[in-house]
Amino acid sequence: MTDYTNDLSQLGGTTGIANSPDEAVLEYVPNPREGSSYLVRFTCPEFTSLCPVTGQPDFAHLVLDYVPNQTLVESKSLKLFLQSFRNHAAFHEDCTVGIAERLVKEMKPKWLRFAGYWYPRGGIPIDVFFQTGPAPENIWVPDQAVPPYRGRG
Repeated sequence: MTDYTNDLSQLGGTTGIANSPDEAVLEYVPNPREGSSYLVRFTCPEFTSLCPVTGQPDFAHLVLDYVPNQTLVESKSLKLFLQSFRNHAAFHEDCTVGIAERLVKEMKPKWLRFAGYWYPRGGIPIDVFFQTGPAPENIWVPDQAVPPYRGRG
């Protein structure tokens, strides 16, 4: 059996949250099914960052869908990376697209779709979507199942 943990520094121990997304370490493991095409989904319904103008917290429901190539993102490192935004001040668009672009650059998936469903600020929810291109053929890409924001109505 292959030991995928040899090169991982965060899995299996106590790891603190990075001070910023730039300092956060994303780790990857070899794709054990590299010859197969399949979809991986991560959902983060409690993402937080800060408004760069007011410093107030912003909240989002994030959904990552990707078709792996040679590597998989290690889930604990992804969680810690997303938590590193907790004290990071950036607009919704910058957070959403920046996360997706970093994953694409480092992981080099066959395909990636990333969505940030941001909760209202000033009464207006903002949804931000990033996709590397058309979904590969013969891949089941389910709906992200995040309902549009309806407020109290």
